[in-house]
Amino acid sequence: MTSTNDPTAHAEVKAIRMACKEMGQFHLPGAVLYSSCEPCPMCLAAVYWANISAVYYAATRDEAAAIGFNDKFIYDEIPLDPEDRSIRFVNLKSESAAKLFEAWRLKEDRRAY
Repeated sequence: MTSTNDPTAHAEVKAIRMACKEMGQFHLPGAVLYSSCEPCPMCLAAVYWANISAVYYAATRDEAAAIGFNDKFIYDEIPLDPEDRSIRFVNLKSESAAKLFEAWRLKEDRRAY
């Protein structure tokens, strides 16, 4: 990630992307992910979105924090209401967004996620 300046280029996410591409699907039930460290919040979410069945990891998030990979602030932010987070989140309620969601809901050939 630091060599590419891409904050999303974690090994777990890259592995999930490659597996989904290889399998031709976005769900990976039955898949197992091995990682050198407990997944960060982003990777953890990707594991759930991909429906991976198990994750095996070596170092804990606390051990990672001890050497500078501290994601505790993100874990702490996730359960907060958007208006209480340290980054500004603004809900721009719009009729256009509601129409897009309704169009997706009614789309006959949509792939359920």
